[in-house]
Order: sequence, then structure tokens, then C-alpha cells
Amino acid sequence: MAFHWQTFRTRALTAIVFVAVMALGLLWNRWSFFLLFSLVHFGAWIEYQKLVALFNPDYASISAFHRYAVMTGGWSLLLFFTDYQMEIAGVHLSSIGWAAGLVFLVLFPLGELLTRKAFLLKNLGYSLAGLLYISLSLGLLLDLRNHWSDEAHGFSFTLPLLIIFTIWINDTMAYIVGSFIGKTPLSPISPKKTWEGTVGGALLAVAAIGILAFATGRLPVGHAIAMAAIAAVTGTYGDLFESKLKRMAGVKDSGAFMPGHGGFLDRFDSLLFAATAVWIYVQLFL
Repeated sequence: MAFHWQTFRTRALTAIVFVAVMALGLLWNRWSFFLLFSLVHFGAWIEYQKLVALFNPDYASISAFHRYAVMTGGWSLLLFFTDYQMEIAGVHLSSIGWAAGLVFLVLFPLGELLTRKAFLLKNLGYSLAGLLYISLSLGLLLDLRNHWSDEAHGFSFTLPLLIIFTIWINDTMAYIVGSFIGKTPLSPISPKKTWEGTVGGALLAVAAIGILAFATGRLPVGHAIAMAAIAAVTGTYGDLFESKLKRMAGVKDSGAFMPGHGGFLDRFDSLLFAATAVWIYVQLFL
């Protein structure tokens, strides 16, 4: 394949901007973290609704009220999971999220009855699935960031970074290992993935996180290794799940917000599954 300079430059510049924005959002403070993943939340929802409408034409007919109400209702979960660590004018975002969630539960069914002549249960099902897939997952990630005070524990800063670093290392190493020794296809959903690359990427990601935990002392090494292993495995499932959605919809990318790299779901598909799985581990063992 001939080297295409313009394509490379576009992908490289986009990647640099993406990394800069991610670093700013992740490392500055709780507010930057919240704003970053609020943006991801709405971007992912827009792409999810477009994908579902492609393989289920009935979903394309949902009302504007349904379309935006379910996104906003999902965002109330992100507000709620700020865990009373963030406030505006003395009002905690968690309280706003709790109230907004109750309003959503009352107004959404009523709005559907008033704005739709025919009520399709499967459309509601796809929207509820989106709430679990996108909104709850990102809400639990915010919970990991906000559950502890920064002064009392390093967990609030470290746990989200552990998940994200694990996914990045896993994806990179899986690609490299798979390119060199990959022979056995992992799944027909994603033909380019191999068992060799998947296992190699996961092992190298776990090893890297274990070394970082030992060197920094921010997490017990055993817990860090366990959470990295969970994030690597579930992150791969998240990637395959989003690939299945795209295959059903008949598209290559979920969106185009990152030229040359795809959309929000393409960038954060692994994180959605991994955040939920690591959150469960934290609740049980930390």
C-alpha cells in the first residue's frame, strides 16, 4: 500500500489534538473530567441513535422529544455520580442529577404518549439499552473519580487513569503483537483481531500496570493487576460489541468527529465496558 502523506498528516494532527484534550480533561481537576465525559456522553448518544436507526428503521422515526429527552435523562446519571463532590452556587450536582432523573421518569413516558401516535416497545428498549451502555457506564466512571476525596486517597485520581491506560496499552500492544505473530482470528465480528494479539496485548498491559503500581505506590500491586486484567478483557468485549453494532448498521465508523480515526463510540467503546467491570471490582474488594 502506497504511503499517503495527506492521510497520515490528518490522522497525526487529529491524534495530537485528541491526546491534548484527553490529558487536559483527565488531569486538571474534577470539573474538567466531568466536562470531558459529558461531551463524550452526548457524542456517543448521537452516534448510537444513528447506528440503531440504520439497522432498525423504526427507530429513525422516534420523536425529537424522545431523542433528546433520553440523552438528557442519561446525563442526569453523570450528574448524580459526581457524589456530592461538585457544586454550583451551593447546590450539589448530585442533587440536580437526582431531581432531573425523577423528572425524566415522570415526563418521558408522558411525552411519548403525547407525541407519538403509535408506541413501539422495541424503540423504548433500544433507548433503555443506550442508557445502560453509555450513560450508566460513564456515570460509574465518574463515580470512580469522585467517590473519594483527593486529600484522603489517591484512588479518585488513579482508578480512572488505570482503566484508560490499560485500554490504550492493550489496544496498542494487541495491534503490534497481532501484526507480528497473529494467525488465529478472534471473532468474525472483527476479522483483523487475532487471539495471539488479544492475549499478548492483555498480558503486556497487565504487566505494565503492575510495574507502574509498584513504582508509584498509588495502588496495591495485586489490586492494580486484577483491575488491569479486568479492564483489558472487558475492554476487548466492548470493542467487539461496538463492531457488531457497526456491522449491523453497515458502516465502517460510528461517526467522524476525529478525521481518520472515527467517532466517539470508536474511541471509547472499550472504556464503556471496562469502567463498569472495574467499578464492580472496586465495590467488592476496595
